[in-house]
Amino acid sequence: MRKMLAAVSRVLSGVAQKPASRVLVASRNFANDATFEIKKCDLHRLEEGPPVTTVLTREDGLKYYRMMQTVRRMELKADQLYKQKIIRGFCHLCDGQEACCVGLEAGINPTDHLITAYRAHGFTFTRGLSVREILAELTGRRGGCGKGKGGSMHMYAKNFYGGNGIVGAQVPLGAGIALACKYNGKDEVCLTLYGDGAANQGQIFEAYNMAALWKLPCVFICENNRYGMGTSVERAAASTDYYKRGDFIPGLRVDGMDILCVREATRFAAAYCRSGKGPILMELQTYRYHGHSMSDPGVSYRTREEIQEVRSKSDPIMLLKDRMVNSNLASVEELKEIDVEVRKEIEDAAQFATADPEPPLEELGYHIYCNDPPFEVRGANQWIKFKSIS
Repeated sequence: MRKMLAAVSRVLSGVAQKPASRVLVASRNFANDATFEIKKCDLHRLEEGPPVTTVLTREDGLKYYRMMQTVRRMELKADQLYKQKIIRGFCHLCDGQEACCVGLEAGINPTDHLITAYRAHGFTFTRGLSVREILAELTGRRGGCGKGKGGSMHMYAKNFYGGNGIVGAQVPLGAGIALACKYNGKDEVCLTLYGDGAANQGQIFEAYNMAALWKLPCVFICENNRYGMGTSVERAAASTDYYKRGDFIPGLRVDGMDILCVREATRFAAAYCRSGKGPILMELQTYRYHGHSMSDPGVSYRTREEIQEVRSKSDPIMLLKDRMVNSNLASVEELKEIDVEVRKEIEDAAQFATADPEPPLEELGYHIYCNDPPFEVRGANQWIKFKSIS
């Protein structure tokens, strides 16, 4: 009898310890998918554009929510570590622009290619690297994705080519990656990103011309977050219709704060390139909450009220959350559980990024070349030598 009572007690205590929210989520019947209307894209030299309705499955919605929340929390943690002087040097954060990196990834294949500028943390994550590797790279540790040598602007993954520090210089490189896709006969495209600040660079127009001449499978993407450093687009560009800048290249302007708009536009653009029609141009209208970099407070050229208005009306995470809850794809409690899990993941990654050792000085010359025999590299003067090992 005592054994039976003890068994019943254990069962009852197990039920009591189970969080009420988890029981509620598990017992609730959610919809498998829902159809949403999305904003129509503005078109240039295109007879038709992406669809104006799209289906979001519960599985995809939860995945997108977790990814965007992870990017947001990761960037806020990077901000904190920078202010503690654990992260040094250049650091450009993308919080507010999460729908761009997550939506673009949702619209292409893992075998496709992506290259971007220096606001690259979000893309590094969506291309498959872990938060631990990214934060450890920011703090200059051996466990970083570039072994602590690249920092904020130079992160790389499979089919992801950075992270490039020179304004606009990644655009001709992206056209070159698209040329390789065509030359090798692969059904792949390259997403080539740049900001509104870089959009006036001459090398971008040269890349447009070559891509159009050779019909390269290149999607040129202008992330228009309204400000190039501290200069508004109206003060920097005679025409702010960036999606028309390709002239002879078709273009579309997309709501970059809506992940579903970005996803559908990316699918459309990638299909256009795969069909052999040549390049296409996308303008993503988005917004960054932080300043241009960590040295920019971000409020000298725009008002706090402007930033708050975007946060309250157009925040990409809030928009997706509202859609999912209102369409019975998820509950508020379930999304809060994801928030808690994401916060824990970020905290664990930050602990690793601060405890992991820095690379030793003798490794300074390592990894300059791939698959080369070891050789010596001259240091700051001819008497200092470092060994280079692939």
